[in-house]
Amino acid sequence: MGNPARTDTLLPVLENSPWFRVPYPGQWGLPTFTMASILGVLAGSVASAIESVGDYYACARLSGADSPPKHAINRGICVEGIGCVIAGLFGTASGVTSFSENIGAIGITKVASRRVIQYGSLLMILFGMLGKFGGIFVTIPQPILGGMFCVMFSMVTAVGLSTLHFVDLNSSRNIFVLGFSLFMGLCIPKWIQANPGAIQTGNEIADQIITILLSTNMLVGGFIGFLLDNSIPGTDEERGILKWRKQTNIDSGRSVSSKTYELPFITNFMKKHPFFRFLPTSPSYEEGSMKNKFFIVRNYFKREKSTEISRVC
Repeated sequence: MGNPARTDTLLPVLENSPWFRVPYPGQWGLPTFTMASILGVLAGSVASAIESVGDYYACARLSGADSPPKHAINRGICVEGIGCVIAGLFGTASGVTSFSENIGAIGITKVASRRVIQYGSLLMILFGMLGKFGGIFVTIPQPILGGMFCVMFSMVTAVGLSTLHFVDLNSSRNIFVLGFSLFMGLCIPKWIQANPGAIQTGNEIADQIITILLSTNMLVGGFIGFLLDNSIPGTDEERGILKWRKQTNIDSGRSVSSKTYELPFITNFMKKHPFFRFLPTSPSYEEGSMKNKFFIVRNYFKREKSTEISRVC
């Protein structure tokens, strides 16, 4: 009965699950706020946001779409933040962010349709209210889940490593930056996990923040790679910057296929009004100084006023 491959080891979970239950905000009591918890969750959110950016690019590559523009990345991080707030109100144990395993599922199933994701989300909401159906998924044996994760993580890892075709892998500089950042990104979080009380700065809040940051593989490896890549001399061609700019069309300031990342129904309305140029999540968002954006809005009002005067005359 103790074998983790058996399907009946978690049957009590299915038996004790209610048939129907609707979650609601504040079901576990009023939320409490402490400085330690706020800073700890903030550190985890920053690490998760950095990881999500990589997930967006991996999802675009597996879906056959162009690299996401800046406004799409901003919108994704914003929606994840809103999802985490809603999850906190409902008292869930974790936030709502992008999940690498789901991106790996795109590579396995070859299905990247938004309709499939939308219908799947509705089913998940339905199963969340039907406890028995949720209990069925909980009873899936751990070895099966482990095998699924191995395949999905392999897909995500391969997609991430495939971006190295932009850089010159014959360069000893790039090989050192890649190898050292990967090695430290795996070793430091593992060491923190084995020694949870090793960070002792004399401040409990600081210890918690540093421990959370150093426990995130993506943050540790990405930060070390960023630091080495920008401190060790190398040409733009050697670092892959020229090929990356050509691929993502950064020089022109727009995505190759902007319609892929436009919002449904309201994109034309947002592009027509200059106010949305201030919003980093808007498809019409334009980078630039606040002074230039102020002149854009002022000229818009002048044009509208002159149009009204001409109509009256």
